[in-house]
Amino acid sequence: MKEQTNTPIVDLRVWRQFVVLAEELHFGRAAVRLHMTQPPLTQAIAQLEATLGVRVFERSRRHVALSPAGEALLPEARELLARAQRLPGVARSAAAGEVGRLRLAFVSPVGFELLPQWVRGFRAHSPGVALDLIEATGDVQQAALDRGEVDAGVVLHSPGFAPAGLASLPVAEEPLVLALPASHPLATARRLVPAQVLAQPLVLFPRRILPSICDALFALYHAHGQSPQVAQEAIQMQTIVNLVAAGLGLAWVPRSVTRFERGGVVYREWGLAGVPRCETRLVWAQGDTRPALARFVDFVREQAQSPAC
Repeated sequence: MKEQTNTPIVDLRVWRQFVVLAEELHFGRAAVRLHMTQPPLTQAIAQLEATLGVRVFERSRRHVALSPAGEALLPEARELLARAQRLPGVARSAAAGEVGRLRLAFVSPVGFELLPQWVRGFRAHSPGVALDLIEATGDVQQAALDRGEVDAGVVLHSPGFAPAGLASLPVAEEPLVLALPASHPLATARRLVPAQVLAQPLVLFPRRILPSICDALFALYHAHGQSPQVAQEAIQMQTIVNLVAAGLGLAWVPRSVTRFERGGVVYREWGLAGVPRCETRLVWAQGDTRPALARFVDFVREQAQSPAC
């Protein structure tokens, strides 16, 4: 055989010819299946062997058989042709957003209710799109979106305070409720007196992660002539609730957090006007038109419009 060349073999036609000849083990019959004459097929196989630097067929006047190299190549060549056949479908699926990967960041309260519903529903809706879930506060999400490290995020803020510079979709709105230590007198009081509630030490999230909600809470306290007495700050809602259970103070949390059933904690609604509300919003970079992202946005929009949400 000739010395192996460095020319890459990218012509699928050659591998199709190789596979058909390997199946027929007869140049004449293989040429008929390939709709060509025998001499060009013979030349093509010879050129393939020259390029590879090995014989793929052992042949005589009466006999054609695969060489050991040919036997090793046959399943690989079949897989190559099968993959090539799938390429147009893969391209069409990707263009339609039916396949791909989506990096979705989310704030912890969304993980109690909305996120599990979305993940389950979107997997059924678009099984070819993988969701990478990343728990992160709103400020971290904004920076990650700016750097292109995530594709979309789910954030909380006061209604109407959408993050600047991002495309967004409102998906839910809920009030804040009180998380109280179960041993606290207010946990079992028949009526919550504003002056008593607002005088209690507070476990609160840092303003940088939920600025609009933090400002709304402070406005509530100031409207009743009180200043919040922040006993402890914490970032994750689970941590805040755990600190409440430990008796460090009460906390204001989104109502969806009540699904986090923690021993030693009682959740109560305020029952009066003026309690801040929080809005859940899906956000993504302006102008990002990737099909998988668009498909997810459409899915979330349908979920938000459904009466079940």
